[in-house]
Amino acid sequence: MLRRIAAEGSKALHEGEIAQAIVDKGQKHPTNPGRLSMADLAGYQPKKREPLCHDYQVASKSYRMCGFLPPSSGAIAIAQILGILKNTDAAAMTLEDGLPTADWLHLYTDAARLAFADRALYVADPDFVQPPAGSWASLIAPAYLAERAKLIGTQSLKLAQPGKPGAVATSYAPMPDQPEYGTSHISIVDAFGNAVAMTTTIEDQFGARQMVKGFLLNNELTDFSFAPADAQGQPIANRVQPGKRPRSSMSPTLVFDKATGELLMSGGSPGGAAIIHYTAKTLYGVFNWGLMPQQAIYLPNFGSMNGPSLLEEKRFPSLTVETLRARGAEVREMNMTSGLQAITRGHAHWKMLWFGGGGADPRREGVVMGD
Repeated sequence: MLRRIAAEGSKALHEGEIAQAIVDKGQKHPTNPGRLSMADLAGYQPKKREPLCHDYQVASKSYRMCGFLPPSSGAIAIAQILGILKNTDAAAMTLEDGLPTADWLHLYTDAARLAFADRALYVADPDFVQPPAGSWASLIAPAYLAERAKLIGTQSLKLAQPGKPGAVATSYAPMPDQPEYGTSHISIVDAFGNAVAMTTTIEDQFGARQMVKGFLLNNELTDFSFAPADAQGQPIANRVQPGKRPRSSMSPTLVFDKATGELLMSGGSPGGAAIIHYTAKTLYGVFNWGLMPQQAIYLPNFGSMNGPSLLEEKRFPSLTVETLRARGAEVREMNMTSGLQAITRGHAHWKMLWFGGGGADPRREGVVMGD
């Protein structure tokens, strides 16, 4: 099979023997037969989209962070979280005993609630859903994020409402929360300076749990909203539609020196919706707290999907948990298995080399390698 793909490219998966085997596996499932057809596979086309980039200022240094446009929600959510935090007291807060403080976590989780509220309402396949104000950039506009930051006070937001980045009201309903799974990430830089941040997924462990000619079929349908509309009949942007691509949380990220255009970092992670938080944590650790990537990756995980404050179990002191609860947050300590990979160089750290600037997450398999 791999020889056929090498010889024929993606056509080998869209037509002929392998495609027929994929269709047969779906249509002949003993308990849940599907409707996938040869025409579906033959008609599929990959899409090349422009990246979503935003400027990020830390002290006197300006960075350009770039990620993937919808249907991925990662780049927008990360830009929103970082942009909202810039409008709070977070920048003045440092790590204590190597850990984020309760005050910083309060600001971060509320910024995350605001970002995830917008994500639930607006983000879906742009071939089917128009962005607010006619541009996805409206969701990360500095003035909009400054207004969103004003909603953060001394007590937890608990459940944030979506904002209105444009004058035109949306006709969609927010997507209810539902689990997301899966994914793998790798960051690579070659000897010529070419770099890739690649996140890939078949959804959940073993995807659809159906194997064809040595590979597993994916289960990406579960990234769509299970409900097509809310109780009032208002459609949900990320509902299932023919030919539509589901919303994901994948957050492959490249960071550049804004002044010179030099690449400074490649990073990303698996982990369902928490990918957004894992990646944001690593970016913040490297660029705001001056950590090497391995140090930033090893920081305990945290976040909120616009509900409880999530903390990686057995990684935070009880006083931190109690302080967040005193601010009104529901705190859940849980297993948060990131699989971060990152590589940095240049002005992100102390020398203009890649050597020593890689990190792999000890929570999963992964290793830093290089010549």
